[in-house]
Amino acid sequence: MKSVISILAFALLSTGAFAQQNDDIKNNYVKLGQKAVMNGNFKQAVVHLEKALPSESSNSNVLYMLAYSYYHSGDFTKAISTFGQVIALQPNNGSAYYYRAKGRNTLGAQMNSSLTPGEREKLLLASIKDYSKAIELNSSDVKLYQNRAIAYRDYGILKGQKIAKFYDKSAAASAFKSSIQDLEKVQDANPARKDIQTEIKKAKVYMANLDR
Repeated sequence: MKSVISILAFALLSTGAFAQQNDDIKNNYVKLGQKAVMNGNFKQAVVHLEKALPSESSNSNVLYMLAYSYYHSGDFTKAISTFGQVIALQPNNGSAYYYRAKGRNTLGAQMNSSLTPGEREKLLLASIKDYSKAIELNSSDVKLYQNRAIAYRDYGILKGQKIAKFYDKSAAASAFKSSIQDLEKVQDANPARKDIQTEIKKAKVYMANLDR
């Protein structure tokens, strides 16, 4: 439970989603949804927060909680769409860009997905774009570079697949180089992180395998 609360402290409090005290919230479904989110019961939060719509459809805090609950319930498609609504209302909400990017990356990286390679490519490129926007809004947040590095890596793997009319060695190599650059930024900030050193080595191996 403590880990859930710590995540929410980072992701939700910074957006103002919990700025209102429970007694100040007029919509009972929002109250129930907020309580469910705080308890880590995201599927139940979705049930309550969906019922709060459409009357709260212009409330960015409610939409953020709903999008966040979709994400942690594994419904990445709805999470992406709802975080998009948050961004439309709050164009500088870095956390919304971050989670929309993670959702897009998750869907785009699925190897056994029913999506076409082209659809996965669009998701991964959109993920990279979202991470870049989040970095633009908060360039000191190291985790953004690490996550963008993963998105670049996944895009490189996708473009490196020997699929007719889709394989692009140049695009794959460029993506792996960008991944390494982002990982090196993370390593520079945290030299002792062996996991980052391992990821850099993996990216270099992926890039070398393009010539085989």
